[in-house]
Amino acid sequence: MASQATTTVPLRKRGAASGTGGRTAALFLVPFFAVFAIAMVAPVIYAIVLSFYAQQKSGLGFGEAKTAFVGLENYVQVLQSESFVSGVVRLVLYCLIYIPCMVGGAVIFALLLDATVARARKLFQLLVFLPHAVPGVIAALIWAYLYTPGISPLVQALEGGGIQINFLDAHMVLPAIVNIGVWEWTGYNVIILFTALQAVPREILEAARVDGAGEIRTALSIKFPLILPALSVIMLFTIIGTLQLFTEPSIIAKATPSITSTWVPNMWAYDAAFIRHNLNQAAAASIIIAGLAAILSLVVTRFSSRMNKS
Repeated sequence: MASQATTTVPLRKRGAASGTGGRTAALFLVPFFAVFAIAMVAPVIYAIVLSFYAQQKSGLGFGEAKTAFVGLENYVQVLQSESFVSGVVRLVLYCLIYIPCMVGGAVIFALLLDATVARARKLFQLLVFLPHAVPGVIAALIWAYLYTPGISPLVQALEGGGIQINFLDAHMVLPAIVNIGVWEWTGYNVIILFTALQAVPREILEAARVDGAGEIRTALSIKFPLILPALSVIMLFTIIGTLQLFTEPSIIAKATPSITSTWVPNMWAYDAAFIRHNLNQAAAASIIIAGLAAILSLVVTRFSSRMNKS
């Protein structure tokens, strides 16, 4: 009986302690979930509800507009819009250029950074990360200045070398926007990949060198496969971020007529909400963009999990 009593008391104490810990954790988590629900969940629900309604006027269009339930009509109108579809196609082209350039450059720079002398690493990290520290609006303004003919020292230098190029031309503006994104985000992803490279066991690298593997063979056969999980995370967030493209083309549009107010889907939604004052279509466009991001995220996640398993 005595031994039974001594075993039950600690169990009760542990149960009480775990219950207290659970209540403490819940106390700290409640503010986060409250802010998350107000700032994230509620606006999404409101946008979904808003996308099923439209402002309609009776008769010949005179009189006061009334809110009417229209079902999927807003979604149909958005998907049938030439400007929206053109913006989606343009965004796909942007992704096909931007993602390989940025991710490929980040991998190369991270591998080079991992192979450099220890004294130079901090300097290189600072240099590659500095562009990301510049806010997106400021970066777009800087590049708009560097792209504008007549005032750009970059354009003048190229012209002095016999190269005539207009970065704001209709055929060049997309690569010009890609360049801004690559300049902004490569350094950020280099730091992530470099951190993953630092976690690679040094014993494996030393064994590879003993077996006669050079730096290039070690980087391709050992380092690169071991940082695939980090690369998968980068790919996921890069695709989500790419679908949110808005700031850079909106700023560059002030310097060139090649970029319209509906150049990419987010600009189309902004134009619908604040220029055409059609909040319902803007909400439908936003939900379509969010759904596209969710689908692509799922595809990337499944593909990455298969790659990591193999």
